[in-house]
Amino acid sequence: MAAFEIKKITDNPQLINMAANWFHLKWKIPLKAYKESMQECLKQYNAIPQWYIVLEDNHIIAGLGVIENDFHDRKDLTPNICAVYVEESYRGQGIAGNMLNFVCEDMKKKGIDTLYLVTDHSSFYERYNWQFFCMVQCDGEQTMSRMYIHHL
Repeated sequence: MAAFEIKKITDNPQLINMAANWFHLKWKIPLKAYKESMQECLKQYNAIPQWYIVLEDNHIIAGLGVIENDFHDRKDLTPNICAVYVEESYRGQGIAGNMLNFVCEDMKKKGIDTLYLVTDHSSFYERYNWQFFCMVQCDGEQTMSRMYIHHL
């Protein structure tokens, strides 16, 4: 991933508008929600939320966040990695794995020892030492989704 650079929004507040817009376009969550969450992560006493993007030539090619709950019914399973996305033309290059490793290390430094992640993928996260934990009901969804756990 030599040409790609992972940026923490906490260290790069000037990227909030660009990052919030990018996540909004990918996940259709209101732009305001992303901006508010990213502003909240600037408060240094908060370990959660946190947001990360991957840049190539000043363009976002991937990103993810860490929030308390990723819109599911298991409020006890927290914090959650959310909004994991890699632009299609950049997939298969290890970017998602590098992001996950980076974020896990960052969360460990912040005193977090366990992370959760909701997904419809059935084998992708196992490659990065995540373990299937249980099924959860996501807000507004008819079917259950897979919840993964990762001990840091």
